[in-house]
Amino acid sequence: MIRVGGIRVSLDTDLSDLEAICEKKLKIKRERLRSVRLAKKSVDARKKSDVHFLISLDIEANGEEKLLKTLKNASVYEKPVYNIPTVSDMKYRPVIVGFGPAGMFAALVLAMAGAKPIVLERGGDVDSRVKAVEEFQSGGKLDTECNVQFGEGGAGTFSDGKLTTGIKDRRIGWILEKLVEFGAPDEILYLAKPHIGTDKLRGAVKALRERVISLGGEVIFNARFCGFEAENGSVSAVRYIRGGKTETINTESVILATGHSARDVFELLYKENILLSQKSFSVGVRAEHLRTDIDKAMYGDFAGHKALKAADYKLAVHLPNGRTLYTFCMCPGGYVVAASSEEGRLAVNGMSCFARDAENSNSALLVNVGPEDYGSDHPLAGMYFQRELEEKAFMAGGSDYRAPAAVLRDFMEGRVSSSFGRVKPSYRPDVRFAAPEEYLPDFVCESLRLGITEMGKKIKGFDDGDTVLTGIESRSSSPVRINRGEDMQSLSLKGLYPCGEGAGYAGGIVSAAVDGMKCAETIIGKMCCDVQ
Repeated sequence: MIRVGGIRVSLDTDLSDLEAICEKKLKIKRERLRSVRLAKKSVDARKKSDVHFLISLDIEANGEEKLLKTLKNASVYEKPVYNIPTVSDMKYRPVIVGFGPAGMFAALVLAMAGAKPIVLERGGDVDSRVKAVEEFQSGGKLDTECNVQFGEGGAGTFSDGKLTTGIKDRRIGWILEKLVEFGAPDEILYLAKPHIGTDKLRGAVKALRERVISLGGEVIFNARFCGFEAENGSVSAVRYIRGGKTETINTESVILATGHSARDVFELLYKENILLSQKSFSVGVRAEHLRTDIDKAMYGDFAGHKALKAADYKLAVHLPNGRTLYTFCMCPGGYVVAASSEEGRLAVNGMSCFARDAENSNSALLVNVGPEDYGSDHPLAGMYFQRELEEKAFMAGGSDYRAPAAVLRDFMEGRVSSSFGRVKPSYRPDVRFAAPEEYLPDFVCESLRLGITEMGKKIKGFDDGDTVLTGIESRSSSPVRINRGEDMQSLSLKGLYPCGEGAGYAGGIVSAAVDGMKCAETIIGKMCCDVQ
């Protein structure tokens, strides 16, 4: 099989007839072709007067050696193979704490190996989460155990469901294939910037859980991890609370995949002398523009073409004050959502459905912060810094989970907003006008003013005065790292596998899933043999 990349096609091209594209673009006659598969598709909008697709094709054909010599951007392609060996003679079942992307794929790999994992998830199943989140967004009470951060699927379940990642790993293709098997759209297998959308991701999460259970695994919801037991420097059991009762599970292997918002777990580990370290993260606001404005800025006259979805963007500017302002988790045609998980503290995030057809597009605008900003060398100082900002945001919003919001023109001129322009905030339950200075450090506000102006030079209208800034975006990544060694185990306790975003080793759905798989593979390897 060969892969041919960089094939330019118009937006009106019928991509269901790949053989015709091979004939027209690559001059390969149909009778030579045995199979053709769309391997990659991306939008090239560098010239607004000439927006088109770039595609890659996987081709099986007669005379491939000759095609390799005559075609541009052609190379031999072999699909990566991911094998999972079978385990037996287990003394104890492995336990996974957390059922976000890392925990889910760790559980799936272990279940497929026959290890019958037990999953402890502090929140509810995805249907219970939807009800709890909707109640909170409608003005009801915050459920601190079941919300946008906690519950089946993790924080990614209430996001855009992005599957882009900066890592290269043979496991990624397998992850995408499994998601399609569980109900995700086929297009994630070939889009350059794949996403599922929160609506379709929920179904895939449920199907994955059902597969784990069908293979002998167990998923226990509303089960909050509350400690572990150790013998001779190794894990011997874990404890959890469910329905007010403490339960114990004997085990030799615990994958700790609790996510970046399980602050009580960080405090528990610190008290148990598990080695932790400070980690840099970022804080800022969510910026909302009209989706049609962003589409026009990115696609020019091609905006609205039936072959194009809502436009996305990714920006970063280095500033004279030594900071960097960058966009993160951009949600085309999406919403700003209430992402609080603790009483008296407020956080926001972004979310899109698969169609990405909501009125606004939004993105986090983040400024890097690090140990030098925390004011302490305590391992949890970043977490405490994060909490302090969220408490200020809660008060700025009126102490009732309304989010503090500002209109960009007012923020740039240093005054509190009193009315919205063309862009209306999408955050629920509601917003309250407040200056970002009420909850963000001065250097962050300075960086926002400097950086948004620079971003406006890169994307026309990005610095439009009607842009809405809603805060606080503070959960982009973990402020703590749970230190582990090359064997994926905690440096302080054998059998404890810190994993995923919460442990400081991933940043997004796919990289977290990969990390979960690596931890599962290590456990399997201890049981039987190395994963090939």
